[in-house]
Amino acid sequence: MLPSFHTSDQFWRDFRRIAWSRWRWLFFAGSLQLGSRLFAADQPGHGAAHDPVLDSFHSIVQPVLESYCYGCHGDGSRKGGVAFDELEQSGRIADHKLWLQALKNLRIGTMPPVNETQPTAAERGAIMNWIKQQAFGLDAVQPDPGRIVIRRLNRAEYRNTVRDLLGVDFDTEAEFPADDSGHGFDNLGEVLSVSPTLVEKLLDASQKIVGAAVPIHTREVAEKIIFGREFNNPANAGEPPAPEAATANPELAEFLAMIAKATRDSAFLSFYEPAAVRKTWRAGRAGTFHLVFELQTTEQRFGSDIKPDFNRCRVRFNVDGQTRLEHEFERSGERIFQLPVDVALTEGDHVLEVALEPIASDAARTRLLRLRLDKVTMRGPLEPAGWVEPARYREFFGDGVPQGPAKRRRYTAKLIEDFATRAFRRPVDRDTVDHLVKTAETVGTLPGNTFEAGIAHAMVAVLASPRFLFREEGTEPLRPGQKYPLVDEYTLASRLSYFLWSSMPDQELLRLAGEHRLRKDFPAQFARMLRDSRSSRFVSDFTGQWLQARDVPNVVIDSLSVALRDRPDPIVENAREVFRSLIEADPINFTPEEKTEFENAEKVLHEEDKRTKPQLTGRLRRAMRQETEMVFTHILQEDRSVLELLDSNYTFLNEDLARHYGLEGVKGAEMRKVALPPGCVRGGVLTSGTVLTVTSNPTRTSPVKRGVFILDNILGMPPAPPPPNIPPLEAVAGKEALHRMTMRESIALHASDNLCRSCHMRMDPLGLALENFNALGVWRDGELGQPVDPSGELITGEKFKNISELKRILATTDRRRDFYYCLSEKLLIYALGRGPEYTDTTLLDQLAQRLEASGGRLSALLTGLVESAAFQQCRPLGSDSDLAVVETNSAVDRRNLPENPHALAR
Repeated sequence: MLPSFHTSDQFWRDFRRIAWSRWRWLFFAGSLQLGSRLFAADQPGHGAAHDPVLDSFHSIVQPVLESYCYGCHGDGSRKGGVAFDELEQSGRIADHKLWLQALKNLRIGTMPPVNETQPTAAERGAIMNWIKQQAFGLDAVQPDPGRIVIRRLNRAEYRNTVRDLLGVDFDTEAEFPADDSGHGFDNLGEVLSVSPTLVEKLLDASQKIVGAAVPIHTREVAEKIIFGREFNNPANAGEPPAPEAATANPELAEFLAMIAKATRDSAFLSFYEPAAVRKTWRAGRAGTFHLVFELQTTEQRFGSDIKPDFNRCRVRFNVDGQTRLEHEFERSGERIFQLPVDVALTEGDHVLEVALEPIASDAARTRLLRLRLDKVTMRGPLEPAGWVEPARYREFFGDGVPQGPAKRRRYTAKLIEDFATRAFRRPVDRDTVDHLVKTAETVGTLPGNTFEAGIAHAMVAVLASPRFLFREEGTEPLRPGQKYPLVDEYTLASRLSYFLWSSMPDQELLRLAGEHRLRKDFPAQFARMLRDSRSSRFVSDFTGQWLQARDVPNVVIDSLSVALRDRPDPIVENAREVFRSLIEADPINFTPEEKTEFENAEKVLHEEDKRTKPQLTGRLRRAMRQETEMVFTHILQEDRSVLELLDSNYTFLNEDLARHYGLEGVKGAEMRKVALPPGCVRGGVLTSGTVLTVTSNPTRTSPVKRGVFILDNILGMPPAPPPPNIPPLEAVAGKEALHRMTMRESIALHASDNLCRSCHMRMDPLGLALENFNALGVWRDGELGQPVDPSGELITGEKFKNISELKRILATTDRRRDFYYCLSEKLLIYALGRGPEYTDTTLLDQLAQRLEASGGRLSALLTGLVESAAFQQCRPLGSDSDLAVVETNSAVDRRNLPENPHALAR
């Protein structure tokens, strides 16, 4: 955080008061306008009295509905709450929500149900065209780009933007609350709210970020860090040995490996043996130096012994053989010590030494007590004559600050204008620059402050501004005959960079936008951005949410429970029940019988835990997520068919993941492309560890979760939310009976309920097709002693015997078009930061058709999306447009600006 520089507390009170008042104005005005527009736009009956729509409904749609749909949705029947013969009198002829669902059902082929008489292709096409042209009123020549909502930077975008803008890696996950999600993504404008708490955190963050990046003095005390590993180590000061249990316990082995990695820069000294470590360091000039020795006490138990260790040691910190500091240590857990000392040094070489000697004691060595020397920080010379230029000074201030008030003011304006233009992703207006210059000059001339400190405070104001946090958008002038204006090129640059890089535009994009040449150079820039390493953020953020890969590190799976479902063992199950029943009681009060029972149960479980069985170690979880991302990256970079996401003869593995999948011949920790053997069930995301684990319950698989995942993320037909008051399965079958049922038997109970049957018919066959994979993603042939039956039938009528046949159906039959449409919709949501609407229907049709015509190439989808009206245009100001909210708020934000130079940048 920036130091105060003698700035009064009143400064920051004014700063926060003005900031919050401006934020509150922005959101209050924006929410009112946004809410009124959305409410007006989605009212049922819109256009119901329009005669051409009604006439065409009677002539084109109603005869088909009477022939195929009135059995369930007419003549007194209202299945699903829909009666087509009542639309006219209820004013719902052009109900967008109703017809959008009808359009999806017709396109997918789920309505009418597969066992009913089906309309001809011509009849189906006629209704679909009527919905798009009449009910929706879509214009194929000048398509409606849809609404654009106010979009703030989410945590990932904020972190990336700050890193690219100032070179600071700010941990937004630790500092900011989690972002809300909508339609499966956390970059949607309508869910990215801003609370007063978040505003406070944003103001604090702006100070921390600028304080970490921008030097506030022309000279500063030099600092050098010497890590413990740079000291010469004695024979007994190596890293602690790994216990024997590590070889049998993958989790423990990984934990110890993590500790070893975290302490690789350290040196260890034993409490019990005299030792000394030394380092020769050269002082560039004579002066006073401030040294801080940073150490940590560590301890390691021997077996199950819990007795304390009372041994102590004394450490002397010597410089050139002379003791400058002395400290005694005793067992104190994992405590960190920072011990400072000032010493006067001459120019030249000096020997730093950390010498340890045990303090005589008769105490038993019941533990392994050690001192870990992490680092020594050397600051000096402390005298101003020995100070140096800050590390990043020239990056921000070039060759230094010019002399003379006029030159300095022009220099200040140039620095601030350049920074604000990059931060706001578009040229900043003169009024804002002038206010920021006043802020810099006022703060920089306060007693004890510097010119650089004033610039830093102006930068804080920029980062705290809504114009940084929100993606301000503008439009080109509306051309004659044009219904929807193009967004301006700065907006286009931001849309493109946040889509592909999850960050701000780089200098080249901003330069082309400023020269009004970005659209002319659009294909080349799009290709350049995909080649850039920053496109990995697109892969990570998109697959992390669409395929839930970012959930893999934290998914909870009980390996023992999973193993017992695959290989039931009554002895182990009984031991677990005994252990659970007694573990909460006080062992002191155990009866002799209970004590014996507990010890026997503990022994059985300990032996079971030692058996080799799959466990989701952190290393394996990382490999699972990498597999998902690397498959998508491979398809993206090689411009391959997206159908390989459903079924392929390759994947990306390392030795851990290959072993988990039961595949041989892969050695080492490096992830690499692996050709799968003939008949292998892996290949494609559905049989990847990522999807199989995140769609499981902690103790077992979940065919319902897996089925819903496929319906929502692969086929684009998510089931309706479950009806209220559905009783748990335990209440239907009883806990004991349910425990003995396979998953196919247990979910059949829900499917037998009339309220649940229609949705379970859609999702259960899909989820059960994956039952050969347990909750850890490991292949199994049986469950609870019974063979797994993965066969099923889709709601659209296709039958399959196993997961391999299901993947083939999804990738090679008409179902591939459903996947094309679904993937197009997911990418549209992610790219535009809003949920899909009826206005997107034509675009989604076109994107799916492009995929079909190109053989599924991902490039066809991406280019079609970024070249579309939805990406390149917006509704004109004054229409039912959320862009108008952005512009209106921007105007409100610029009125009645306070004269206080400490005010926020607008």
